[in-house]
Amino acid sequence: MKKVAISLLTSSLILATNGLAEDKVVKKRVLKGNMNLSYKIIPHDVDSFYNMFAQGMTYGRLRMNTFKWDWADNKAGKDNYAVGIGGSLVFKTGRLNGFSATAGLYTSQNPFLTMDKENVGSLKAGKDTLSRNSAKDGNYGMAVLGESYIQYDFSKTTLKFGRQLFHSVFTKSNDTKMIPNSFDGLTLESKDIQDTKIQLAYFQAQKLRDHTDSHDVLTFNTKDGVKWDNNDDSAIHKGLSYSNFDKAGDSTEHNLYIATVKNESIDNLKAVVSYLTVPDVISNITLEAHYKINLYGWSLTHGLRYMIQNDDGGGKIGGASLKGKLANWKTGDDTRGYSNPNSLDSSLLAGRVVGQKGAFKILYGFSKIEDKADIVAPWRGFPTGGYTRAMAQYNWNANTSSQMIQASYNFGKAGIIDGFRSTIRYAIMDFDENKDDVVADRSIIHVDFWKTFRSIPNFETKIRIGVVDSESGGVKNKTDTSYNEYRLEFNYLF
Repeated sequence: MKKVAISLLTSSLILATNGLAEDKVVKKRVLKGNMNLSYKIIPHDVDSFYNMFAQGMTYGRLRMNTFKWDWADNKAGKDNYAVGIGGSLVFKTGRLNGFSATAGLYTSQNPFLTMDKENVGSLKAGKDTLSRNSAKDGNYGMAVLGESYIQYDFSKTTLKFGRQLFHSVFTKSNDTKMIPNSFDGLTLESKDIQDTKIQLAYFQAQKLRDHTDSHDVLTFNTKDGVKWDNNDDSAIHKGLSYSNFDKAGDSTEHNLYIATVKNESIDNLKAVVSYLTVPDVISNITLEAHYKINLYGWSLTHGLRYMIQNDDGGGKIGGASLKGKLANWKTGDDTRGYSNPNSLDSSLLAGRVVGQKGAFKILYGFSKIEDKADIVAPWRGFPTGGYTRAMAQYNWNANTSSQMIQASYNFGKAGIIDGFRSTIRYAIMDFDENKDDVVADRSIIHVDFWKTFRSIPNFETKIRIGVVDSESGGVKNKTDTSYNEYRLEFNYLF
């Protein structure tokens, strides 16, 4: 595996160097603000199986991510740091009679500034630069097949089968580290109906960013109690564990189904209805609308998201809390602050206003979780994302209210500093301190800086700084969990 990773890095460096020698660099892909990639040039139709590969296209990415986490109180945890160096090579074949294929090899290596095996469990944001096997065998680096799917296109519809990235209100690739979050299954995306986009998905497995193998979409822990060998996402419901499903006589293997319909037939209005289910465990329906108006030179977009979570059997097994301490709750047991401890019925309401004028953009958002159950969302979609979620924060516990204001300025667009833009956000999160093990109320300041360079057209640098001021105390949380976090990322596309 290390030889594969080294070969990938060497090939990438050679290709990158050759790209710099060109008089004009072609931008086959561009980085979006969330670090996801948008494909601008893709292979065309071909007339033979041979030409599918001969006229296919390779897309490269070199990247480095560094992380430093500094706790205010050492009782909260050990200060930690991590560096990931690697990248990806993605190959897309040409399209023959509607059929094509994509394969993507990703690697993250850790040659220096890596915590030792005894302390690697203390990692926070930087953990996704390492393989989850590191705590067991000390093998930090990883090289994985992050994408591998067959595609069939007809009319304005696309079918994909295999390991792929899938973006919806529930699921994201969340490609902010070294390797994206991906899913194994079958998807359909269609734009055949005017002003309407339909997405359907059936997933049998998920592969989180720091895993080398796919795993169940929902089950936490394994039969042998190895919590890092199954779904160990930071937002996982720990009560929906292998042992609890097994004890209830339910299957420990689950499928994830998603359906989304987006319509823009009304001028300036985007309306979205999304549905998710893990059969016999949980389901979710989300309604979302965004309406744009122009006022005094400003573009003002009003957004609203209403998410309804339905308990389809998971509450009795795992309980209402994501911590898992209400699993198999019975009358007379400690409710830990939840009104219905063995139900996952809940809801979320979020709203925002986004104003934009020229190089300046400002957002105000709020969210409120119903005082019932926590929202189950271990697929990196983030229920409050785009409204009140700030970097590394999870604010969808029951009876949590949040507000956020965010301002962005594109200095390059304004003609001040070429290729430079920045964002600052301030969020406050009010958690219910009567809930068991809830984190303390907090305020968060995050600052992001991006810089591109004309001399290296496909190179981008990004700096992120987070300052979290957490209120110590509360009913059940006495430790000061304030911290500062620093991130530095380099990306080069070829």
